[in-house]
Amino acid sequence: MSRNGRARRTPDCTAAGPRPRVRPRAAAERAEGCERQRSEGAGQAFVIGVLTSAADFEQARAWQLSDAPDHERYLAETAELLGDARRRFDTVRARMFHPQDFAEFCLLHGLDPAEPAARERYLVNPPLRTQLLAYQGEELVDDFLPRLVRARENGLTLRHADLLLDGRLYGERDDAVRAAYERGAEVFRRMLLGAGSGVYELRLAVDAPGGRLAAAARVLQWEDGVVRINDEDLELLCAVLCAGLARELPGLAVLHGAQGSAAACGEYRQTAWAWASEGRVWTPATGPVRLDGVAAEPGYRLETVC
Repeated sequence: MSRNGRARRTPDCTAAGPRPRVRPRAAAERAEGCERQRSEGAGQAFVIGVLTSAADFEQARAWQLSDAPDHERYLAETAELLGDARRRFDTVRARMFHPQDFAEFCLLHGLDPAEPAARERYLVNPPLRTQLLAYQGEELVDDFLPRLVRARENGLTLRHADLLLDGRLYGERDDAVRAAYERGAEVFRRMLLGAGSGVYELRLAVDAPGGRLAAAARVLQWEDGVVRINDEDLELLCAVLCAGLARELPGLAVLHGAQGSAAACGEYRQTAWAWASEGRVWTPATGPVRLDGVAAEPGYRLETVC
């Protein structure tokens, strides 16, 4: 979780080296192309792909990715491998190993999916770097796996936003994109600041060529203004806001949750605010709205929040 309002970028991986030794032919060691990466001028990093569901595990059997008898055992071996990697490497990163994505990647690049080199190329493919998450010892099944699934979905949205901006979201930003990104981050900051302390979810949708850009994030805001939000969710929200403002696309945002804090004798109030944009600025919705099943009333004027 992050305590600040800036999104981190995941550094690129470079050439692969030997794997750490856990046990011979461990499921994750073979299956997902887990690789030891060496960055120029930096320490060592370890990258692994994880089959996040039993269905994906079964689909990947044809490529002989794992010797584990079932997905449950595979996850146990993967958790052990991640723990060992944290002790051996400076950085440990993971991404969801999606069988359909991998098959399409191999078809596009003329690779044999049964070859380890194909898995290695898939894991460190630069256009998909936004799907990588740092592993910091989280519980694998109930915590880290859902984040890996969201990171893939978020990564596809980030790729869409980057294409809308002609590659300037993750490439060299010009003044217009840089200004739009800063304006979007400021919109998000004012939404939270006006809400006060509490536990919220922000849902965001921007109508864009090629399909809707959508983002959602859970946010915890303390009485002292400290905000806790997953870095990857913060990055997605700012990117979608940036694309909408830079391309002047219409959008809708809903912030809902429990307003209040333990300092106020544990009193909480359910709230839901909505804002809309015609492309240039975000203003309170003109009336009650519903976004992804969440009903909300017009929000407060953001320019009045300092």
